[in-house]
Amino acid sequence: MKRAVVLLSGGMDSATTLALANQEGFECYALSFRYGQRHDAELDAAKLLARRFHAKMMRIVNMDLAGISNSALTDTSIDIPEQSSEGIPVTYVPARNTVFLSVALAWAEVLGAQDLFIGVNAVDYSGYPDCRPEYIAAFQEMANLATKAAVEGEEIKINTPLINLSKADIIQKGTDLGVDFALTVSCYQADVRGRACGRCDACRLRKVGFESARVPDSTRYIV
Repeated sequence: MKRAVVLLSGGMDSATTLALANQEGFECYALSFRYGQRHDAELDAAKLLARRFHAKMMRIVNMDLAGISNSALTDTSIDIPEQSSEGIPVTYVPARNTVFLSVALAWAEVLGAQDLFIGVNAVDYSGYPDCRPEYIAAFQEMANLATKAAVEGEEIKINTPLINLSKADIIQKGTDLGVDFALTVSCYQADVRGRACGRCDACRLRKVGFESARVPDSTRYIV
């Protein structure tokens, strides 16, 4: 069985990505991060999802991006925006996907896995530069230059099955794969029970996605 490292945040996109990798027959190794984000509710969700989709192993890596970051996701002195804005939002965490993919790449080498899965999306996304197809292509090129496995002929592939899908398409695909979106946490400022604020940008995109997909919104909201 082919092995894959799947980045699993606990949100709806990563949950659908894990379900897709599982459906494709990969032995999945889920990788999550406690990087100084505002809450651990998404990590609790990731644990449930890893079990639900039979991940062979799940690891949570601890790192302090908050100590070097100026993002609203890691600095509670910066307000989470509740209105859409132009440009890259304050919820962008500098180099986050690059850091996460680098750790995933290292684990993949140890496991003998040639596939990495990440649920980035370039359609209904928040303007993050590390969610674009050209970024993924550049990282994959770097991975195949920088690893012993690739140099010895085992090329690394970065799988982004959601990158060209709308949020509605992702919800429909996840529903078809048996993803229980009530288990997922997307909210930037969820409470300790994982309930969503319903106001932040992540919640807004999620709400619109359910409406467009004509799927009942199973999100647990605070109010």
